[in-house]
Amino acid sequence: MRIRPDVEDIQTTRTEKLLAGVLAIFVLLGGLWTYQKLDDVVRSHVKVPTFQTAGPASERLSRATFRESRAEGRRRRALQNLELKREAYRTALEAKEPGAQLKAEYEAAQQELAAADREVADAQSEAASLRPAAAREQRRLSARIEAAQDRQERDSFFVRLGLTFAYIAGAFGLLVWMRRRTSRWFPLAGGVLVATTILAFVFAADYLTDYVDPFDWGIAAIAGAGIVATLLVYSGVERYLIRRIPQRRVKRRQCPFCGYPVGENTHCEGCGREVVAPCTKCDAPRLVGTAYCAACGSASG
Repeated sequence: MRIRPDVEDIQTTRTEKLLAGVLAIFVLLGGLWTYQKLDDVVRSHVKVPTFQTAGPASERLSRATFRESRAEGRRRRALQNLELKREAYRTALEAKEPGAQLKAEYEAAQQELAAADREVADAQSEAASLRPAAAREQRRLSARIEAAQDRQERDSFFVRLGLTFAYIAGAFGLLVWMRRRTSRWFPLAGGVLVATTILAFVFAADYLTDYVDPFDWGIAAIAGAGIVATLLVYSGVERYLIRRIPQRRVKRRQCPFCGYPVGENTHCEGCGREVVAPCTKCDAPRLVGTAYCAACGSASG
């Protein structure tokens, strides 16, 4: 018959603790790499439109704006030409020289400037008429871009959350399994749990800072979340110890209630409570706190 001790009674060597720490490092590295890679995968599968993929209204506005810019350039050149022709014609008049040719060139420059003004006005009018439709189109495109980005963030969050929960479930499942088997591999389960805890804090800090300024209340929020998580884990550990401590005390011939040495006594000298009681199945004397009766082998009720 093989007797399994409590996992807390197994003496762990420094080499085992070192290897558990090394395993925790590698598990954490793999978890962080997968954590980042999942975000890249999600973003590669959820396409985000760009403002370069303009719609028909935006394209027409772009052509109208180009026409307006070209018309304004033509007007500037016509205005410069008009100024040159006017100065030449004025100089000829002041010198009382024949200026019929210069007058014709000046009048032609005036006509060219007037045509350029009309072209600029037409281009500006066309662009103004197209701007409302193009603006609505840009707003719709902006909404599509924002929706795609939100979907990226949402999908990435849920995928990363699933990874974190998988790590947590796997680590605690491994821990419970190793504890029940009272295996000497139990320290490795502890290393995996440490790596999982760090990954969970990375996930919490990563998304918590999206809603809380880390330089304002972010540190306090992370600290609060850590305090709550620690208290929950501590509560679970306490419930476990309440079940296990009496058995461990009885194995050391101590009172299961206060831990005072009782030896062969039937009552504790520290708290006065009864430490030997009849079995509920066979009425044989049974140490209080033991899991099974020494006479009939029945479990505690």
